Amino acid sequence: QVQLVESGGGLVQAGGSLRLSCAASGRTFSSYAMGWFRQAPGKEREFVSAISWRGGNTYYADSVKGRFTISRDNAKNTVYLQMNSLKPEDTAVYYCAARGTGYTINEDDYEYWGQGTQVTVSS
Repeated sequence: QVQLVESGGGLVQAGGSLRLSCAASGRTFSSYAMGWFRQAPGKEREFVSAISWRGGNTYYADSVKGRFTISRDNAKNTVYLQMNSLKPEDTAVYYCAARGTGYTINEDDYEYWGQGTQVTVSS
């Protein structure tokens, strides 16, 4: 089992930045690929970014490419999502997820999920 706890969400003005953190406990964090997803009100949950277990490979949704950066610190059992140049359309609950094999954009492939953290971007 892997337990995931997100933090770092909040209210920010358009153009601002936030850094989300996802702290993991349980089984060996460094063996898991990690992903970030988000769900806006009235919409389906969507993929944001993913990172391989060593951190050498990353992937981004087109909507956040160039603005968001995913990273991980396996010594701290934590994955991060640095979000810059935020837009009102980035408003959503952000979830981190863990997968025991390679990273993927498909949420159904992730085994463990956090409870989510709210990000609100005002115009």
